[in-house]
Order: sequence, then C-alpha cells, then structure tokens
Amino acid sequence: MSGVVVTGGASGIGLASAKALIADGRAVSLFDLSPSVVAVAELLGAHGVVVDVSDTDSMATAVEQAAAAMDGIDGLVHAAGRVLPEPVGMFTIESWDAVVDVNLRAQALLSQLLLPHFEKALAAGAAPAIVGISSIEGLVGNPFIPAYCASKAGLLGLTRSMAGQLGPLGIRVNAVCPGFIDTPMLADALAVPEVKSAFVSAAPLGRLGQPEEIGAAVAFLMSPKASFITGTQIVV
Repeated sequence: MSGVVVTGGASGIGLASAKALIADGRAVSLFDLSPSVVAVAELLGAHGVVVDVSDTDSMATAVEQAAAAMDGIDGLVHAAGRVLPEPVGMFTIESWDAVVDVNLRAQALLSQLLLPHFEKALAAGAAPAIVGISSIEGLVGNPFIPAYCASKAGLLGLTRSMAGQLGPLGIRVNAVCPGFIDTPMLADALAVPEVKSAFVSAAPLGRLGQPEEIGAAVAFLMSPKASFITGTQIVV
C-alpha cells in the first residue's frame, strides 16, 4: 500500500490524523510550514517535508519527494489551516488571500497534483481517498472571521464537486468539520478565560474536543470501513 500526504502534520489535528493513520498501518508524509515537521516525522517513523502549501511550485516538489519516499501516494488529508480575526471592514486583500490560499486553494491544487499518483494507485488495486478539514464555522458562521468561514464553507463545496468527478474513478472525497478543538490554532483564543468559557458552553458535551478525536474520524474516512461514503462531511 502506498502512502498518505497529511498537510499541517507537525501539530494539532494534522499530527493527530497522521498518528491515527500510522496506527492503521499507513505510510505517511507530513507537510508543514514549520521546520519542526522533519523531527516530528522522524519520531513517528514517517516522512516529513517543510513546505508552504500556498506555494504551488514548492508543493509540486514536495509531492514528488513524498511519492519517492512512500513508493506512491493514495491518500490526502488536508489539515493545514489559517485563521485571522479580521471582520468585514478590517481585512485586506492580502490577509483574505492568505487565509483562503491555505484553507481552500491548497486542497484543490494539491488534489490536482496528486491525481496522477492516485491513478497509478488505482491501477495497482488501491482505493484512494481525500479528507479535508473544514470546520463547524463553515456551517454556522462566525462574524469575526469571514475569510475563515468562507474558506471552510468553500471546502465543503469543493468536497462535493470533487466527489462527483472522481467517484466514477474509485476515488472518495470527504470532509471533517471540527467544533472547538484544543489545538495550537486556538491557543491565543483559549488563553482568554471568557473566550474559553464561551467555547466550552457552546459545546453540547460541555468541554473542548481533542485533536485525537478528529484524527479518529479522519482515519475512519480514509479506511475501507468508509468505502461507500463520499461527498459528505462528518461534524465532530
């Protein structure tokens, strides 16, 4: 079996997803902007690449490196993400693009780069799959982070579109919509007691989610157990 590319793999949901996939016996290549990804990957017995997923040329090189390291690629988990608290009236073109490029554009372009590798995997009898990390904010919205909400809602549209196109080939495409999860991305917000309390109060279970709980959902959707699930999302 060839391997899975996991973006944002150095920490948070990406790292938790990678660990869950490795526990399922999958080879994994971690993509991350942080130089720490190489050491993190080494600890997991995985492959790691320092790459900016908003840089198309760098991603193309990273994909080829990952394919060589794992003897092929048959999966993608796009967990790299960015959020900026800039409501309408405050954001700039540059800051809007910075969020959308990482959260949405990167999955589309990376999927395109990976398609030839998926086709090779299909010819070898594999069942390629893609899971994008969307967000509860892509479903309900948040007045303070419009670029983030738009990008995560857009990722759900991309999921349905790609599932329709790639399904006849045997490639599944799904998304996971995390709620409020205790990750580095939320660290600044969680450092404010009132904000943390609001997040906890909004959760039906009365607590924050853990990255491992998202990783479990990702691993399920990437596995044969989800072989007839495509074009949809799981809210966790």
